[in-house]
Amino acid sequence: MKKIAMALLLGVAVYSTGVSATDVDQQQVVKQYSVLVSASYQDSLSSARDMQGKINAFLAAPSPQTLKAAQAAWLEAREWYGQSEAFRFYGGPIDSETGPEGFINAWPLDEAYIDGVKGKPKAGIINSKAAITEAKLRSLNERGGEENIATGWHAIEFLLWGQDLSRDSAGQRPFTDYTTAPNAKRRGEYLKLVTQMLVDDLASVEKEWQPNQQNFRAQFEQGGNDSIKKIFTSLGTLSRGELAGERIEVALDTQNQEDEHSCFSDNTHRDIVSNAKGIQNVWEGRFVRRSGEVVAGASLKQLVAQKSAAVADAVSSDMATSVKNAEAIVAPFDREIIGKKDAPGRKRVLAVVDALKNQTKNLVEAAKALGIKRLNTSV
Repeated sequence: MKKIAMALLLGVAVYSTGVSATDVDQQQVVKQYSVLVSASYQDSLSSARDMQGKINAFLAAPSPQTLKAAQAAWLEAREWYGQSEAFRFYGGPIDSETGPEGFINAWPLDEAYIDGVKGKPKAGIINSKAAITEAKLRSLNERGGEENIATGWHAIEFLLWGQDLSRDSAGQRPFTDYTTAPNAKRRGEYLKLVTQMLVDDLASVEKEWQPNQQNFRAQFEQGGNDSIKKIFTSLGTLSRGELAGERIEVALDTQNQEDEHSCFSDNTHRDIVSNAKGIQNVWEGRFVRRSGEVVAGASLKQLVAQKSAAVADAVSSDMATSVKNAEAIVAPFDREIIGKKDAPGRKRVLAVVDALKNQTKNLVEAAKALGIKRLNTSV
C-alpha cells in the first residue's frame, strides 16, 4: 500500500489486482498476464495510430519538419511494439499460422525490393507498374525470398529514412522524394498504404486480447498449466533464440549493417532495450503504460518464488542485468559490432548476449520449479 500511495502522490496511476506474494495462484497469474498483454497492445496500437497521423501530415505537406515529426513518431511507436514481442512464439494471435506478424515486423529487408537504392535508382515495387493495393502488397511480402519484405515496421522505416549510407548517422532520405523525385506520388501512396496496413494488423491482434469477448484471451485464460507453459516458452524463445541469437549474435558474427534490426533509423539499440523490458514486464506482471499508469498484479516471479525463492531471485537479477546492459549499448549499433573480440563496443553487446543466455537458463529452471520439464527456447 505504501508503494501505491507514493505512486499516486507522484501523479502516477496504479492498477493492481491486490494480490500479495503469499497468495498467488496459477489462474491469477494467467489473468494478470492477459491484462498486461491487452494494455501493451492497446499502447502499441495507439502509438501506431499517432504515427499514422504524423505520416499523413507529412504526405499532405512534405517538408524537413514534417518528415522529422513522422520519424520521431515511428521511433516512439517502436518502443511500445518492442515490449509487446514478449507475447510471441506460442501460436497466439500475433504469430499463429494465420497471424499477421510476418506483415508487421519481418526483417531483414532488401531495400531494392521496395524502392530505388544507390546504384539501382529504378529498382523496386515503387518504380514498377505493380498496383499499390493491400492485396498486391500482401501477395508480394516475402515472395521469392525472406528478405523480399513489402510491408510492416521496416518498410515504413525505409520509406522514412532511406538507406543508411553513413557510419555515424541514420539514413538521410530527403523530403523531396515525396515531391519532385521520380515516382514521388507512388512513393507517397505506398507509405500511406503500408502504414494503414500496419495499424489494421495491430488492431486485429489487440482485439483478440480485449476482455469479456469470445476471443483468444477467453480461451487463454482457461488454459491453466498450458497457458503458463506458453508464457515461459515466449519468454525463453525471445530471450535466447530470437533476441540473443537472431537479432544480436548474427550481427556480431557478420559485422554487417544489413543484419541489424532497425538499420535505416539506427534504432537497433532501442529495439534491444524494449525487447528486454518486455520480457521483464511479463516476469514481474507489471507494465508502465504510455499514460504513466502502472499495471501490476500476480506474476510469474511470485508464483515461482513460492516454489523456489532462489530461482526467482536469479531470474529477476538476470533480467535486471539484461536491461541494464542493453541500455549501455552505444548507438549506432552497427558501429558497436565492428572490430576484434576485445573492442569496447563488441564487449558491450556481448554482455547483453551473456545476460540473456543466463536469464534463459534460469527461466528453464523456473519452469521446472512449476513442473514444466521441457521448455523450447529456440526460434
